Amino acid sequence: MRFIHTADWHLGKLFGQRHMTEDQAYVLEELLALCKDVRPDALVIAGDVYDRAIPPPEAVELFNEILTRLAAQGIRVLFIAGNHDSAVRLGFGAQLLRASGIYLAGAVRSAEPPVILSDKHGDVYFSLIPYGDPPHVREAFALNENVSFDGALVVQIAAARAQIPSSARSVAVAHAFVIGGQTSESEHALSVGGSDHVSAEHFAAYSYTALGHLHAPQRAGAENVRYSGSLLKYSFDEAHQKKGIELVELNAAGAASHTFYPLTPRHDVRIVRGMMDEIMTDTDPLPHDDYICVELFDTDAVLAAHEKLRRIYPNLFTITRPNINVNRLSSTERSYERGKSDLHLFSDFFAEVTDEQMTETERDELIRIIDSMEQGERAE
Repeated sequence: MRFIHTADWHLGKLFGQRHMTEDQAYVLEELLALCKDVRPDALVIAGDVYDRAIPPPEAVELFNEILTRLAAQGIRVLFIAGNHDSAVRLGFGAQLLRASGIYLAGAVRSAEPPVILSDKHGDVYFSLIPYGDPPHVREAFALNENVSFDGALVVQIAAARAQIPSSARSVAVAHAFVIGGQTSESEHALSVGGSDHVSAEHFAAYSYTALGHLHAPQRAGAENVRYSGSLLKYSFDEAHQKKGIELVELNAAGAASHTFYPLTPRHDVRIVRGMMDEIMTDTDPLPHDDYICVELFDTDAVLAAHEKLRRIYPNLFTITRPNINVNRLSSTERSYERGKSDLHLFSDFFAEVTDEQMTETERDELIRIIDSMEQGERAE
């Protein structure tokens, strides 16, 4: 049995102020081409298909196109809801989709049947375990007591294992934060204070566990319990990561092997470091249309840094100043160096030049209005 493990597509994602749909479509074309080459029995998506509960229409259209083309290739698709997805919306049409070889688990259910796929060695049972926070698990399983995230997962896995013969090969598909995993800035915390962490030991009975939620490709407590990582880099602290998919193979005895296949994005996410004068010499051999964070090592203010750097890097996202000497900057320069938007810079300047005429309450109200304006721009 050969299947592709992927997760955390986050279709409809906004990275900075940039819609990533075209970038996602580009890399998904590469995934479809890979499917034609390796001919997997199935493709598994371990949650966070979309970036938010109500995804933009173009994200839904893209997912529909990808599912249609995978089905046309004869590749079964198995996916679950993650914490970013709307479980109910994602689960629409589940019974109808099964006829096309597409299997999904949206909302948490007390008796989610396994998906059974077969090869020449017999059946493989896939447990689709959608993301479930403790209140939803408690409701679905009619529990009388409160449970933790770890306890909720134990309940879900126990129900799933009860439907699988003890000697059968099996695969778990889950979306959770396994203890010890490497996190990234683009992930949303499931709870406060680490109470969302779960143990990898709960998956010990499975031949392989395909996890989603953490964006770095990594093992999670055991070699056969793994995160495939996200489809693309969605924050600059992921710049050093390789993104791709895991091709998993189960032999007749249920032993799992895996091979990581990197995917090449339309635009890489990179951090460029150096002094302003050094960077402006333009000796960077890598593509200049990548998504760039510039880390300037200058200690003093740099005049028109954004405008100058955008001549070299048209997709400049942000500038960081780890060595800046803030004591030598004016208040407006400090705001600019901290990466504030033009709207906030205007509010800072307006408040500064009219300081004697404005009360503290009036300044707070101005900031509130600016925040509302920025939220409106992001929504558009």
